[in-house]
Amino acid sequence: MGMISVGKENSTSIDLYYEDHGAGTPVVLIHGWPLSGASWEKQTAALLKAGHRVITYDRRGFGRSSKPTIGYNYDTFAADLDVVLKTLDLRDVALVGFSMGTGEVTRYIGKYGTDRVRKAVLIGTLGPYLVKASDNVEGVDPSVFEGIKNAIRADRASFTFDFLKNFYNYDVTGGTLVSDRVLEDNWNVAAGASPTGTLQCVDSWLEDFRNDVARNTVPTLIIHGDADRILPAAATARRQAKMIKHARFAEIPGGPHGLCWTHGDRVNAELLPFVE
Repeated sequence: MGMISVGKENSTSIDLYYEDHGAGTPVVLIHGWPLSGASWEKQTAALLKAGHRVITYDRRGFGRSSKPTIGYNYDTFAADLDVVLKTLDLRDVALVGFSMGTGEVTRYIGKYGTDRVRKAVLIGTLGPYLVKASDNVEGVDPSVFEGIKNAIRADRASFTFDFLKNFYNYDVTGGTLVSDRVLEDNWNVAAGASPTGTLQCVDSWLEDFRNDVARNTVPTLIIHGDADRILPAAATARRQAKMIKHARFAEIPGGPHGLCWTHGDRVNAELLPFVE
């Protein structure tokens, strides 16, 4: 629908593709890795029907946005989000992030505050901190992320296809809650993403969001599937919910990581009344 410039790489503009539909209170949807804003299909339809203005955009390197070789870190992602909000003059926004997109929401609030934000929603969150450390014993050993990067370097197409199967718990949900065609469509989006961005985003997952989480004072909804294999709730959502005052936590029984599709009705039943 449109492009917003967020910077330059040498002589080339870095532009983010966005869509802006509807009227009413604004909701900004920030997608997960390695997909695009189109992955919000079920939520966009429900939010528009409920009378909201709905804005989606593709993160740099993904979807129809520019594919630079720089800027794949959460300070830059949050700065990109800030440009989107200011360019569209969005205020009283509900920021909704899924998976990697929850990092944008959390870092934006930590860095830029809540003047433009009235509510936050974190679906399949990667916060507060994924890496195992002396003060974060629930985290994952850093070698796991090195293994992911090596697999992407060796065969990005194969890795992302296998990732998407785990994303949906396809061995359980395939043919019932998610079809072969959805899996193929998602893979096509992932295959079309920037190879550099796909790889470099893995390092961003190691970000420590605990200070940002502490600065979140807006009403916050956290939605997570209890069968999430990508970001298990015990290491992420359950911990983050305890760190945000008055956060509402909805854990979806049987929900995989890709629950915005497989359990779209359940997600929407939590999301819509919260963002009103």
